[in-house]
Order: sequence, then C-alpha cells, then structure tokens
Amino acid sequence: MPDLVVRLGLPSGTRAVIVSCDELGLTHATNSAIFEALALRRTTSASLMVPAPWARASTANYRGEDVGVHLTLNSELDLYRWAPITQSPSLLDGDGAFPRTIEDVWEHADLDEVRREWRAQIERAVLWGFHITHLDTHLAGVELKPEFFDVYLELAEEFRLPVRLPGVEAEERIGFPFRAEAEERGVVAPDHVVPLDELGNTAAQIIEGLAALPPGVTEVHAHPAIDSPEIRAATPDWPERVAAHAILGQIETIVAGAQQRGVTFIAYRELAALARREPRVAR
Repeated sequence: MPDLVVRLGLPSGTRAVIVSCDELGLTHATNSAIFEALALRRTTSASLMVPAPWARASTANYRGEDVGVHLTLNSELDLYRWAPITQSPSLLDGDGAFPRTIEDVWEHADLDEVRREWRAQIERAVLWGFHITHLDTHLAGVELKPEFFDVYLELAEEFRLPVRLPGVEAEERIGFPFRAEAEERGVVAPDHVVPLDELGNTAAQIIEGLAALPPGVTEVHAHPAIDSPEIRAATPDWPERVAAHAILGQIETIVAGAQQRGVTFIAYRELAALARREPRVAR
C-alpha cells in the first residue's frame, strides 16, 4: 500500500504533523485551554473524553472544530473520578468509577461491556453534535492487548474513522503486529505519535524536534489546561498541563519555523476523509 502521505495527496517523503490536544471534558480548565487552542488554531485537532465530568459542558463551545473521541475505560486520579455511561459492572471499581489502572481493566473487563461502552461514548458525542474525526484512547494502553485491540478496530471500521496507534517500533515491546493488523483491515492511523514535551520545552527546541521527525504523518499530542485552583486540585500533573498551554501559546512561531524546515501541518479531518473514501476491506 502506498505511504500514508501519498494517499493523502502529499508528496512522498513529506513530514506531515497533526497537533492534537487530549482530554477535552476533563475539567473546566482543560476545556478552556483546548477551545482557546482550537479557536486560535494553536492545535489542529482535539479529542473528547465523553464520561469525564466536564464533557457535556464542552458542547457549549463547540463550533465544528476537528474533534475525536478519547475512548475511556480508566479513572486514574485518586480524588477526581468518572464512571461508565452504560450499565457495565465489569468496568467499575470499588468506588463505582472506572478502574484506576489498565491492568485492572485487562483483568476484569467483559469485552461485550467494553464494546458497548466505547460505542456509547462515540454515539453520545455524535448526539451532542460533534462531527467526530478520529478515535484514540485514554492512557494510551488499554487497547494494546489483542482482544481489546480487536474491539478498537471494530469500532474504527464501523464508524469509518482513523485511530491513534503507537509507531511500528513499539510492536516488539507490545508483542503483536498491531499496525500490520490495522493496515490489513483498512484502518487508517498516523505513522508516528510523539508527546509534545518530548520535543522540548521551548519554541526553538520544538522547531528542531519537528524538523527531525521521520517522513510520514506524525501526531504530536499535548494535555493543556489553564492554571486555576480547579486543575491544581484535580490532578497532580497540573504543572505539565499548564506548561503545555504556555507552549501552545507560541505555536505561531513554532509552525512558521517548522514550515521553513519543510514540515507540513494537517488535521485528523484529512485522515477521516481518507478513511471514508478508501474501499472497505472484506472480512
């Protein structure tokens, strides 16, 4: 199959970057930072965490931006919790919320309940008026067990949506050829995924990091939040979230510098359009 950038209509060897913000709906501070980034084009895409406490409130600010669904089976924070939106006993911990760890989900979750919950999260986002462009997963790991991965791909096929996947270099560590399986089933995914903070913490460092990316489509993702008493109380990693918001405030400089180095910026919408127009794979 041709390289993803070629299928998107870009020249072979292009370094294309999607800048995305995760966990829309987690807190008011998260919503404020992400919608600011979307409105000012400081990010190209975002993903909605449907079961989270501020997810419903996010609909008031949505204006058709590029938003996917951040499929959720975990509630990892000690004092700030969220729960399934379906009746799914195997997805609950002793607090009546999602389990805190991926391993707990793997050990106890019923796959039919996982499928029903994830599908309900997608359908709830659509019901709220979001035009869904992609799927990714909360904590980026629960899907990386074969039976859970199969559910992930089933939903991508059903809704004709691209997904976030780790790069092929992770297959040996994870233990099965998940990228090859996705490709065989016609599921579109960026070639690489990189957290924003791995590229650096200044505009100059990030420009250099973007320029050094391999050819193909790379998703660079962040978890921004405005500084507030709420985010400080909700999550212990609030300094990193506030720092991500500050870096996104410099995105115009970063984009200009990276474009001068040959980087092209796209959104998940382009991948979603590709997923819809390519023929379904017979199974």
